[in-house]
Amino acid sequence: MDLRDMGFDPTVLDTLHELLDLSDEPDAKSHHAPSRAFLRDKKAMAATPADVKEYPNSYVFVLDMPGLKPDQIKVQVEDGNMLVVSGERKREKEKDLKDQKDGAGGALLRYVKMERRLGKFLKKFVLPENADPEKISASYQDGVLTVTVEKRPPPEPKKPKTIEVQIA
Repeated sequence: MDLRDMGFDPTVLDTLHELLDLSDEPDAKSHHAPSRAFLRDKKAMAATPADVKEYPNSYVFVLDMPGLKPDQIKVQVEDGNMLVVSGERKREKEKDLKDQKDGAGGALLRYVKMERRLGKFLKKFVLPENADPEKISASYQDGVLTVTVEKRPPPEPKKPKTIEVQIA
């Protein structure tokens, strides 16, 4: 339904449309507006709770990702030091009940209330300098993903270097 048909002022609607133009096209006139993908990622990052813990030998990232199966979760290191955890929960298929009809021609399945989170899970972490991106492990249990990143051993202290003073 068009908002203009509901009595909204077309000038105001056109102005709002220009302000909220979220086009993904690079040639769009509102090139300063954020892309839809950026906004989706930002929303997913805000909706994905996480804790970060530091232990003497590792960093542990704990993320709530309920309803996902382990094969729906992706853990990656990008650009050498960016830990990216992502996944997506889609609406479950209800075993073809939606295609079946009751005696009156209506569908057998109808959601009365839907509160469980669907959509994208995303969190990005900049790894500390002493984190070893080659030594990462991840485990998933009861809707909680735990990613462990081992620390590199501390560098050996440098011995002082003695410079011989020469007479000129």
